[in-house]
Amino acid sequence: MTGAADAVAPHELVAFEVPLSDEDEEPVTAPLVLAWTRTLVSGSLPHTDATVMGMPLIPVDTTVLDPADSSPTDRALRVLRTLAWPFVEAPPNPALCGFLFTGQDSMRLYLAVDKADGLVAADVQLTGALTALLAALPSLIGEEERWVTDTSDPHCVHAVDLTTW
Repeated sequence: MTGAADAVAPHELVAFEVPLSDEDEEPVTAPLVLAWTRTLVSGSLPHTDATVMGMPLIPVDTTVLDPADSSPTDRALRVLRTLAWPFVEAPPNPALCGFLFTGQDSMRLYLAVDKADGLVAADVQLTGALTALLAALPSLIGEEERWVTDTSDPHCVHAVDLTTW
């Protein structure tokens, strides 16, 4: 459902029926559904006579719908969700203890690394091969040869620059 931020009545909202699997019956990702939704709400809504729970119901053909570009906020949330709540039974290691935006498309992650005497900061870009970086982050952050001392940051004992990784 979409609508104005303060919309609560069904006639103020619109329901989109978006398929949650692709043509190969593989599940689509949440970021893709969000991108489609942004595209849908950015244009004029097609007329529909179908309703659900008092809301206009618009079936969506995702084969002809271009997803909107992700925003810097989307990319930052993807990093934070991946590190803070990974799809594993064991708690994340290293644990994400905090973060700081360092630019429009960059952030510093504060991670608890077992062999460090405090937090290790990892500077990362929010574009590029983000999935590969997130998968490699636990091993990269633990490589002591990458560690440098950042005396300007009181929140970490070491820093690792992964902005060009």
